[in-house]
Amino acid sequence: MPNSRIQLARLANLPANVATARALNALYQAKIAYRLRWRRKYFLWRAMRKSKSLQPVAQRTHRITDDMILGAMVLRNEFQRLPSVLQHYRALGVGHFLIVDNGSTDGSLELLRAQTDVSLWQTTASYRFSRFGMDWINALLRRYGHGHWCLTFDADELFVYPHWHSRPLSALTDWLERGKTDMFGALMLELYPIGRLGGVSPHNSFDPLKALTHFDSGNYSITYQEKLCALWVQGGPRARSFFADQPRKAPTLNKIPLVKWHKSFAYNSATHSLLPRRLNKAFNDTGAMAASGILLHTKFLPQIIEKSHEEKSRGQHFANSSLYQSYYDSLIKNPTLWTPYSTRLRSWRQLQQLGLMSAGGWG
Repeated sequence: MPNSRIQLARLANLPANVATARALNALYQAKIAYRLRWRRKYFLWRAMRKSKSLQPVAQRTHRITDDMILGAMVLRNEFQRLPSVLQHYRALGVGHFLIVDNGSTDGSLELLRAQTDVSLWQTTASYRFSRFGMDWINALLRRYGHGHWCLTFDADELFVYPHWHSRPLSALTDWLERGKTDMFGALMLELYPIGRLGGVSPHNSFDPLKALTHFDSGNYSITYQEKLCALWVQGGPRARSFFADQPRKAPTLNKIPLVKWHKSFAYNSATHSLLPRRLNKAFNDTGAMAASGILLHTKFLPQIIEKSHEEKSRGQHFANSSLYQSYYDSLIKNPTLWTPYSTRLRSWRQLQQLGLMSAGGWG
C-alpha cells in the first residue's frame, strides 16, 4: 500500500512535503477553531451568570426600535465626562444607550437615570472578575443588541470616523452592510495637554477636546495575532513614558468598537478582539487601506491624578496589577507627556494622512 504522505501528494498534485505542510496547517487551524468555539460558548455562559449581579435602575429598552444604533459602556465615577460623551454619541446618531454603573459615588448614577435614552443597570460586583466589564457588556448585547449595529466604548473614548462631521453613523453602517461587512475597527489615539496633566483649567476640562490637544503621530508597532486573526497595536505616550523598558507590556490600542451584533458573538479581550475570530479582520495584514476609525482617548484630564490614587488601591483595572503599580505612581506625580515631537490634533483628514485611520473605499 502506498505511503499515505505520497498518496496525499498525488491527490493534490503537489510535492509530498508541500501537501503534508498544507494538511498539517489545516489540522492546526481546525484545532484552533474548535478551541475558540468553546471559548466563545464559555464567555456567553459567563455573561449569563455574571448578569445576575446587574440591578436595573432605569429600564427603557422597550423604546429601542429596529433601526436604532445602540451604544454600550461600563463606567464608574465619570460625572464630569458624561455630558460631553453623551452629546458626542447622540450627535453621531446613537439612538439608545445600554450602560452599567459599577458603584459610582460622584452622581453619575443620578445623572444617567435622568436621561430618557439610557437604560441603566448598577452593580458593585468586581470589575476585574467580570473580565473588566466584558461579561456585563456581552450579556446586554446578547439580550438587546441582536440585529443592531452596536458601538461599545469607555466613558473616556470618543469615536470618530472619516467624514464624521458631515455623515451620520447610519451612513457608515449602511455602507458597511452594502459591502457585506459587519464590523469596523479603530485605533485608540491617546490625547494629552501641553504641560503637566493636572495643569488643564477646570473650565476646559469639561470639554476634553479643548483640554487635550496633542498626540503621538508615529511611534506605533503592529503585531499579527494568528490565532485570533487580529492585529495588536501598541505605542503612543503611555508606551514611551511608562513602559519604555517593557514595551510589550504597554496597553493595546487597536479596538473593534462597532459591530452588527448577533447573539452568538462575544467580546474576547476587552473590545480588542471578538469571537468568532472572523470579526477581528477589521484591518488587512499591514493595518492600512481597510476603512477604519479612531477612538480619541481622553483619559488624561486633571482628574487622572486623583483616579490613579483610587485605582492603585482598588487594583481592578489590570490583570497584572503589580506591573501597573509603577504606572499609577508615575501618574500620581503629575507628569508632562507633551514633547517637541508631539502633534496637535486638527481634523480627521490629518489622521488619515498620517495613516492612523482610513476611509478605504468610503471616499
